[in-house]
Amino acid sequence: MPDLKDEILDAALLHVVFDGWSEATLKASIEDVGADPAVARGLFPRGAVDLALAFHRRGDDAMVAEIEGGALDGMKIREKITQAIRIRLELMAGQKEAVRRGTTLFSLPLHAGDGAKALWETADKIWTAIGDSSEDYNWYTKRMTLSGVYSSVVLYWLGDQSDGHEATWAFLDRRIEDVMRFEKFKAQMRDNKLLSPLMAGPNWLLSQIKPPAKVAPRDMPGHQGQGPRGN
Repeated sequence: MPDLKDEILDAALLHVVFDGWSEATLKASIEDVGADPAVARGLFPRGAVDLALAFHRRGDDAMVAEIEGGALDGMKIREKITQAIRIRLELMAGQKEAVRRGTTLFSLPLHAGDGAKALWETADKIWTAIGDSSEDYNWYTKRMTLSGVYSSVVLYWLGDQSDGHEATWAFLDRRIEDVMRFEKFKAQMRDNKLLSPLMAGPNWLLSQIKPPAKVAPRDMPGHQGQGPRGN
């Protein structure tokens, strides 16, 4: 059986298309499930923004469940990343307006930090689910890059009216190709005998950056010692 948090979130999806991720949506959802308002609000201390974050994280968890269930078995890293993003969005196909409303909420200056953290969480969960074992600055750069790719693909997906979102998947492929070109360029710079001395300083500096031993998905990069990885 769903717990109270999930029940309220399920009820919220019926209201969010009209009222957005708002106090009105939260209040109506609590009333719909007949929950004690004090108990229910304790699950969402900051109100509607925590409700929207719960929706985002539930989507992440559903994606991870599919990945861990073998959805990406036998694929190369590039294919895994591409398919993971596609799975994440396909799981939201029937809730596109809720995603749109969340994008609007997290574009507000007051909640932009929460939106950035949510994107970081998604990128981290993807890399973790596919077995990323990086221990140097690549731990950060992989997640930063994927956060940018994912956010741009979501915005494209929200406006995509093509059959089966084929235009979105083509856009996703192009974005991943851009990332691969950049990674190839970095490798060429590193291996070039003439240019590699110019990169010695930056590479040494970056090599000093280590990811936290344990990082909670909710934490932003650079916030060290903030708890164990995972929810």
